[in-house]
Amino acid sequence: MKLNRERVAALFLAGAIAIPSLAQSAGGDIYKSKCIICHGADGLGGTPSGKALKAASFKDPALVKAPDTELFAAIKNGKNKMPPYGGKLTDAEIKQVLAYVRTLQK
Repeated sequence: MKLNRERVAALFLAGAIAIPSLAQSAGGDIYKSKCIICHGADGLGGTPSGKALKAASFKDPALVKAPDTELFAAIKNGKNKMPPYGGKLTDAEIKQVLAYVRTLQK
């Protein structure tokens, strides 16, 4: 019985570690296909397209402090010169991208 509890605990621990990694991976893949051209691999907006469009740096303190709801809305509805992705990405995919963007801010 004790061995079964240990196995169950190990499975839960493995799941708790793997699920966020999978979300970041999916968000990273979407970021690479939709966002990297302007925001860059580092999220600083220093690409030629990013400079031309004045893409926001994800390290900007205002964006670091911005609530997820605000960034979610910007991705979904567009902001300034950034096009809306609401018709191209599901809400779940937008959340995955947002989770990935948060990793770039660290």
